[in-house]
Amino acid sequence: MNAIDNTTSAIVHDKPVPSRPGESFWGSDAVALMLRELDIPYIALVPGASYRGLHDSIVNLLGNRSPQMVLCVHEETAVGISHGYAKVTDKMMASGLHANIGMMRAIMSVYNAWCDRAPILILGATGPWDATQRRPWIDWIHTTADQGGLIRNFTKWDNQPGSPGAAVEALMRASQIAQTAPKGPTYINLEVGMQEGKIGPMPTLPDPKRNAPPKSPQPSAELVAEAARLLSNAKNPVILAGRCSRSVAGWNARVALAEKLNAPVFTFVKLAAAFPTDHRLHAAPPGSYLTDEGRAMVREADVVLSLDALDLSGTLKQAFGDKPITAKVIQVSCDQHNHRGGGADHFGLPPMDVFMLCETDAAVPLLLEAVTARTTPPNIRKAPALPAPPNAVSLRGVAQALEVATKDVEVCYTRFPLGWNGAYTHFRHPLDYIGHDGGAGVGSGPPMTVGAGLALKGSKRIAVGVCGDGDFLMGNTAIWTAAHYKIPCLIIVCNNRSFYNDERHQGRMAANRGRPEENRWIGQRIDDPPVDIAAMARSQGAVGIGPVEKPEDVLAAVRQGIAAAREGKACVIDMRVLPGYDTRA
Repeated sequence: MNAIDNTTSAIVHDKPVPSRPGESFWGSDAVALMLRELDIPYIALVPGASYRGLHDSIVNLLGNRSPQMVLCVHEETAVGISHGYAKVTDKMMASGLHANIGMMRAIMSVYNAWCDRAPILILGATGPWDATQRRPWIDWIHTTADQGGLIRNFTKWDNQPGSPGAAVEALMRASQIAQTAPKGPTYINLEVGMQEGKIGPMPTLPDPKRNAPPKSPQPSAELVAEAARLLSNAKNPVILAGRCSRSVAGWNARVALAEKLNAPVFTFVKLAAAFPTDHRLHAAPPGSYLTDEGRAMVREADVVLSLDALDLSGTLKQAFGDKPITAKVIQVSCDQHNHRGGGADHFGLPPMDVFMLCETDAAVPLLLEAVTARTTPPNIRKAPALPAPPNAVSLRGVAQALEVATKDVEVCYTRFPLGWNGAYTHFRHPLDYIGHDGGAGVGSGPPMTVGAGLALKGSKRIAVGVCGDGDFLMGNTAIWTAAHYKIPCLIIVCNNRSFYNDERHQGRMAANRGRPEENRWIGQRIDDPPVDIAAMARSQGAVGIGPVEKPEDVLAAVRQGIAAAREGKACVIDMRVLPGYDTRA
């Protein structure tokens, strides 16, 4: 029986037949009940026999609630949905990965969450650790000696508990660590024998409130005073707004600090909205790199305040090149706690004259109170106006249609494709844009959009992902999950029928070697035959619109997509855009 009940859950609930209460429990029951104690609302998963015990406990003990299963058809989707949820809420849900094979399918999305400092509780499982208990063939190839080692370089902590009691403690520790800044994914590997062993009466579970994530530490008064002195006396201060929370109070404090200092603020398209982009002090459209005007402003700054700017060293290098960095640099970040040798997501080591090892929301109110107001007008160099859109379906045309169609609609942008100009739209709220995926892989756009839609379900705000065709095709099965659970979202696929970014790379490579640039398309084009993206969406139960091939049809298609999402549906629009980038105004 697969009854559907949507009366009490935020999303469609696959309601199980009630189970008879019993006096005996199994190891996985303790795990499931601890997940409920930790207030985990959902677990996005692809099912597998390695955690059939936990699966049974969630369904037949918990009634598939708190957590509720969110069924996915690819492991990258399971982690990507949790990632998108975390980006909206600043909170954690769980993902379930079957054995070593599910983990290997999900590795890219785990890396995304790590680089993006997103809290996710990942639950895995392995075959019997006792080799005498393994079924022939299948349990042997699904058992790995150190399964956590597959992702240890980009998780905050992992553990394989040997008993239900150890599993309960491991879950609490993993939850605490994942949600302690800098946040990130943690992994618990549940051995099948531990899950399926009978434990008799349920042991008393510990109170997770006694192991809650700590509040952000406060910077010392001396550091605040020194930073305030530098900012108050600066002639040309600049603020780089980087990793910040979705808190409205934190947003307002950043605006107030910039206004009190009369300081230009830069934001970045790789990260979530951190400052209103139509504010008089917003210095340049958010982009992947500084514009020419932005480089000049940072180069002329005498004090740079970094609010956990992503790749601060690289940003300063863009402005100063190989010349000495003459500005005093104030860094507010606790990201150093996550730096290790397995990867290079720590980026270059920037010069720091004042270093506050804390979250930005902890430091900004203290700086706001301590600085002296500056009346000197900022030296903001405005970029040229955007050109008119071409007489074809284009990124610019899609942006204009979105501006018109969402005039009276609250949206949460979850993704923009490469080539999108940051001036195309404005962000006036911390949920207007949640940033890219962190690891810069391909395929995360659809699952993160669905995860954001899950988090926003029941609110007035709609998740809108503007994806490239390669990104959509790799992650498109997330659409089934959205359709099944009635998760509202809109994905607009800017479909140039190519891995166009690599076309550009190949064109430059050929030109540098004196070879024909005309061959850059070979091994890059997703055409002949073109993929019917709208039909793919419809085949999974979503609304599919397109292909849209005429510029006069773009606005109507976007309006139709927005209307579908407002009705609670998942919708995909195939926009056949011109190849090309417009990454600066």
